[in-house]
Amino acid sequence: MSAFTHLVALLGRLLEPVLAESATAAAIVLFTVLVRLALHPLSRAAFRGATPVAGCLPVLLQLPVFFVMYRAFSSAEIGGTANELLGHRLFAAPLGDRWGDALGDGGPFGARGLVFLGLFAAIAAVAAWSAVRGRRAAALTATAAEAAAAEAKAGGRKGGGAKGGGAKAGGVKPAGAGAGAGAGAAVAGVGGVVSAEQQQVMRRLGGVLPLLSFGTLVTAALVPLAAGLYLVTTTAWSVAERAWLQHRKEQAGLTAAGAERSAM
Repeated sequence: MSAFTHLVALLGRLLEPVLAESATAAAIVLFTVLVRLALHPLSRAAFRGATPVAGCLPVLLQLPVFFVMYRAFSSAEIGGTANELLGHRLFAAPLGDRWGDALGDGGPFGARGLVFLGLFAAIAAVAAWSAVRGRRAAALTATAAEAAAAEAKAGGRKGGGAKGGGAKAGGVKPAGAGAGAGAGAAVAGVGGVVSAEQQQVMRRLGGVLPLLSFGTLVTAALVPLAAGLYLVTTTAWSVAERAWLQHRKEQAGLTAAGAERSAM
């Protein structure tokens, strides 16, 4: 933990000529960005679905960092010496303060309380953005599943018709008809995995799961202000990073489609 405090203190001293008392708060945001940059390759792999555990690794690797952040701004002493970080502020609020401390000193609209309200507003904005994107992604997934199921049924009917026609013609099944039936059955098998009930469950989860992002508000109200800054920064990074990766994926798809049309 001392290495962390030294790094944050160093970053704070570098930023102090520009940001004065809020330099350490900015150093925490910068430190969080550096952590997320280091984890970006894992996040990119998780987005591509490279490995089953790739999506969990960025979250799990951040837990020790968050724990160290929490301890660093909750302990009066570190390694037998006074914790210098506790004396730093974000505007009027000490970085070691919690929401309860702000309520006891001026209430929610006091000098300290307004800092926390600003933090909560930022977290709520990021959570709302995440919820909108999550619902949109769930709707697109459900629509794609319905389209795949419809295509599977259509393929199955075509394959069955070709097979029946071949039998009536002379009892010999054409090779093309057998291939069509097999392809239709394969697509039907894939589409059949997602039943109507499962599609309904997917839609419901798509409406509920994104709301869990607002649980960060509760955490931010219970932890020190410094840990709350880490939470809002890493959450905003996650949403922005996923939006950027999705944009790149869509652009790559459009480019590939354009090249395919040109080749035709």
